Order: sequence, then structure tokens, then C-alpha cells
Amino acid sequence: MRILFAGTPEVAVTSLDYLVEAGFEIAAVLTRPDAPLGRKRVLTPSPVAARAADLGLRTIKAARIDEEVTAQLAALELEAAAIVAFGGLVPDKALDVPVHGWVNLHFSLLPDWRGAAPVQHSIIYGDDITGAVTFQLETGLDTGPVFGQVTEPIGAMDTAGVLLERLSHSGSKLLVDTLQAIATGVARPVPQSGSGSYAPKITDADAQLDFTRPATEIRRRAHGTTPFPGPWTQVGTTRYKFGPLRERREVTGLGAGQLRIEPGKQPMVLVGTATWALELTTIQPPGKKMMNASDWARGLLANGTEVSFA
Repeated sequence: MRILFAGTPEVAVTSLDYLVEAGFEIAAVLTRPDAPLGRKRVLTPSPVAARAADLGLRTIKAARIDEEVTAQLAALELEAAAIVAFGGLVPDKALDVPVHGWVNLHFSLLPDWRGAAPVQHSIIYGDDITGAVTFQLETGLDTGPVFGQVTEPIGAMDTAGVLLERLSHSGSKLLVDTLQAIATGVARPVPQSGSGSYAPKITDADAQLDFTRPATEIRRRAHGTTPFPGPWTQVGTTRYKFGPLRERREVTGLGAGQLRIEPGKQPMVLVGTATWALELTTIQPPGKKMMNASDWARGLLANGTEVSFA
């Protein structure tokens, strides 16, 4: 089939590669415009735009799909459009452009976690299983009939980044299978049932850790906001950022936010919560890069410095 691919972030690059490898004719790639990145705010193409350039594909960069963009799409004589985390709405006129409409790859088991950050919310709120679905895009927010799904267990050390990486591969295979089923006329989308739940965009405030809460809740919030925006806590005016956390159910008696450094060749850094302790794996102190928590602990021990997250 002759298709459009619409996507922007790194997680969508995998789908583009799968579609190219499967032999689909990519008429064009639609992605968001270049954005300023880094301290110097250098205009940088989206990951999808960069990959499309590597593949020699025509690229359309647009913040929204207006009449001009819709006209460009109409001129492409599209049979279908595949969309993966594009980051913008598709208006009615554009929905009608491809012969077989738009197929959306979404990283949740719809109708649960409709919206911008499904994987993050699935981890934060303690789901045991998540997955990805392909569905027919329509005007409602992730409400269209579902073509197919894959499931993925959520492990205790899975972060949003790790889980999305796995889902990007299983979901991309599903996307290929769905488009092939549409091409051969055997696809049978099924309407969603139930009211579901919503997953709005994750903010910096969502990533703040409160060590007076239970350990499992804190660990889920930390992992659901990793790598972006990154879990953090603040002591006075000092902000610390963290990597993944391990629950240490055998360690109790530490006050909320209280640190304990277990000495050894690789010192273990424990922090108390409302239940049992959490082990810090990596930490970013103010003004420094992310480092192993054990290396940070050695510095504390050597300098006699005391830190508490209370």
C-alpha cells in the first residue's frame, strides 16, 4: 500500500523502520517542526524527521494539520495513513483523505489510558499488564474501533522508557500486520466498550517524590516519570533527581526521607518511606551529572556530609 507515516518522537522511529522493511510505499512522512534543544536552544529535527532524512523520504513538517497540509496529503493519493505519537490532532477533512483512513498505534490497552502518556500512567497507577493497540482514528480522543492488540507485563524495575522501548517493537509489528490485513481486505475492527481512563501529559510536578508515602507508590511514580521529566525531590532550595528505585521490604524502621548508607565495596544507599526502605540506584545531586548512588555515598562518607530527604 501507498501510505503516509505520521510521528515525531524516538518511539515512533521504530514503527517507520518496520513499515519500510515490510515493503510499504511511504509517500511522505508527517512530523512536527524542528524544535530548540539543549542549553543553546539549537533548532533540531524530530527523531522521525532525522530518520526520514536518512531513508531519503519526503518529509512534511507541521505543528498542526491545517488546510494547506491537508491539501498536500490529498495530492499524495494515499491508500492509508499510519500515525504513531505525532503530537497533534487530525481534523475531519484530513481523516477522509486516505482511502482506508488513519491507523493509530497507541501504547495502552484501550479504552484504558486514552491520551498523551499512557505508559507513564499505567506504571504510576500500578497496572500489572499494559500493551499496544491499533485502531481506526476518528474525531474522539483514542475512541475508534480496535484492529488488534498485544500485551506486555510490567516488571518492578520497568521504567516508562524501558517499557516503551519494548512496546515500540511489538507494537510496530502489530501495525504492520494491521495494515497488511487492511490491504488484503480481512481487517475487522471492533468497537471499544467501557468508559476507560485518561492519561494526560506528564508534568514536572507529577515527578516529585514524597517520601512520606508508601514505598511501592513512590517507586511507581519514579519509574513512570523516567526518563522524562525524571523523578526528583527538593530539600530546602536543593533539588535531587533519581534513577530507578528498588524496594527493600526487609528494611524497616527508617524515618520518612531518612538516609542510611550500608558500608561495603559498593555502599548501598537506603531511604525511608511510610512503609519499608527504597534503595537508590543512581542520583543527580545539584550541579552534577547523574551518578551511581554508591559513588555519591562514598563522597558523603569521606566528607562526613549528612543529607536527609525529609
